[in-house]
Amino acid sequence: MNTPTHDLSKIPVTVITGFLGSGKTTLIRHLMTNPQGKRLAVLVNEFGTMGVDGDILKSCAVESCPVENIVELANGCICCTVADDFIPTIEALMALPVRPDHILIETSGLALPKPLLKAFDWPAIRSRITVDGVIALADAEAVAAGRFAPDVAAVDAQRSADPSIDHETPLSEVFEDQILCADLILLSKADLAGEAGLAAARATITAEMIRSVPMLAMTDGVIDPRVILGLNAAAEDHIDARPSHHDGEEDHEHDDFNSVVIDLPEVTDPDDLTAAIARLAAEQRILRVKGYVAVAGKPLRLLVQAVGGRVRMQYDRPWGTGPRTSHLVVIAEQADIDAAAIRAVLVPEVVGA
Repeated sequence: MNTPTHDLSKIPVTVITGFLGSGKTTLIRHLMTNPQGKRLAVLVNEFGTMGVDGDILKSCAVESCPVENIVELANGCICCTVADDFIPTIEALMALPVRPDHILIETSGLALPKPLLKAFDWPAIRSRITVDGVIALADAEAVAAGRFAPDVAAVDAQRSADPSIDHETPLSEVFEDQILCADLILLSKADLAGEAGLAAARATITAEMIRSVPMLAMTDGVIDPRVILGLNAAAEDHIDARPSHHDGEEDHEHDDFNSVVIDLPEVTDPDDLTAAIARLAAEQRILRVKGYVAVAGKPLRLLVQAVGGRVRMQYDRPWGTGPRTSHLVVIAEQADIDAAAIRAVLVPEVVGA
């Protein structure tokens, strides 16, 4: 039963964090279609100026989570614009004609969750909302391969030899901040990792943790919603138990990462685009590629999702009466973003030049 708009009980919020391409949107789609009798609202935060995930979720809107309950903020980081964006958006969701029973927040893959938790202490919302739990997704295959976590022993050895050396990378700091803030860690892409990969991922994450946090394996975003909704963690009351590399800082920067939007002509062969993205990952250290592409002769738009050199594509829905425009968002560390070089790889490849 939907909560009346005059009900003074706090609305629970689940914060879903995780690195680029870890499967946050796929998990939310699963929760939207299996809401356990709850009316949901979703706030999606994108890194970069062109939103993709919000559009994906809106195309999956259902009675328990209609389109008007799905809001996208493509400003890069909601915790950096609390007063201007985050608080007004949360207030608007709470003021919907039919009050949501539960709000899901999908952070950008580069967001630090702890500053977002602090935002829930703002006077405008602190008596009306509570953080039911922070869910961190970790790509089990990637973590097992050591791509998103540091070699702790090697770093400690180097630091002991020269304390002035800092071998922490921006990627490892983001990854650690996300898992250290979590009430539950989901090891996504379990099918790709296999049992050995899952064991390695668990060991890597456990080595970073300072408190006991459950870890569950997950494939294609499928997990019992009862595990996600109803943790009753009140995470905003336990911020000090969630350490961050940025503790003590008034602000945090996102200058380590950048994104560029590449406009493409119609694609003749999607396999050529797959090869081009893999080449970008290998040669230019691109972290993430996502967007929609028009394929010649196909009435459906092609959804492209890539993490490193691993590329997934699927036709999701017709283009309809709108323009068949192809755009890809490319995300990388600041030093690796070269729009001209990225375009030179993608555009000639897809048009067969």
